[in-house]
Formats: sequence, C-alpha cells, structure tokens
Amino acid sequence: MNINLPLRDEDLKSLKIGDMVSLTGVVYTARDAAHKRMLEMLNRSEELPIDLNGITIYYVGPTPAKPGAVIGSAGPTTSSRMDDYTPKMLELGVKAMIGKGGRSEAVIDAMKKEQAVYFVAVGGAAALLAKRIKKCEIVAFEDLGPEAIYRLEVEDFPVIVAVDSIGKSLFTS
Repeated sequence: MNINLPLRDEDLKSLKIGDMVSLTGVVYTARDAAHKRMLEMLNRSEELPIDLNGITIYYVGPTPAKPGAVIGSAGPTTSSRMDDYTPKMLELGVKAMIGKGGRSEAVIDAMKKEQAVYFVAVGGAAALLAKRIKKCEIVAFEDLGPEAIYRLEVEDFPVIVAVDSIGKSLFTS
C-alpha cells in the first residue's frame, strides 16, 4: 500500500496491523533527547520548534552523510525509549511514529484516543533505508547532533503497521 504523507483520517482508519506500507512525503526525526527538550519547552510555555499537528516522527539518529549522499545510515531506534513522552506528543497532534520494537500499554491507549499509528522499519537495514531519503535538513536542536530534529523527505520508505489506530498490536496479537 502506498501512502502520501501527511496521513489523512481515511489513511489512519484503513491501516491494519501487518500491512506493508510505502511512505512518501515528509517525516521528522526525534529521539529521546529531542522529546525531552520539547516537553521541557512546553513546561516553560515556550513554542515548539516544529508544528506537531499531523506529522510522522521517525525515531532515528542518522549518521553523517558521506560525500555525495543525502544522509548517512538511518535505521530505526528502539521506540520504547520514547514511551514516557509519546502520549503528550500524540495529544499535540502527532499521527504516526516509525521505530522498532513494541510500545507500552499507555502509548497504545493514547494512540487509540488520538487515532494514531505506529510503524516499524526493519532494524539492520539502515543503509538501505537511507536510500529512500531524498532530502535531509536540520530544523531544530542542532546541538544534539544525530539526535537533532531533522526534516526528511522520503520516497517509497518501507514500513509495517505494528499498532493500528484501534490499538491492535503485532507485539500482543
């Protein structure tokens, strides 16, 4: 199934666990350091550096690009590291996340409430996934290095629906 980002409501409702999906469009990267910083900003009533409404977040810390490349290796990181932050991110409008591994019950409950999905990308395929990234730019927290927030333009980026918007999970089914 091919999906253009950002996800639409009808896309979210049609996705079921186990679906193989090819994503094209914009995704933003954020790992635990970026999530932590965004929540700290919210606690201080500061404006976030990106609008979270409707976006897809890829849990990745890309390596530096080799000469002539858009990005270095860009494989998924373990998603559970973001579980403490995810319910708030979903409340603020995030509609999809890409990572690897299972998610907590609290995250799955928040996904059901906010109508979001969780995709997994194949771990160990970082170099191949990087070839599906056509553009890469840092948009926030440059001081965090690979954990900065990047804006990625992806084309035919392969993922699998691991948790759908009604809370069914590949990891518990």
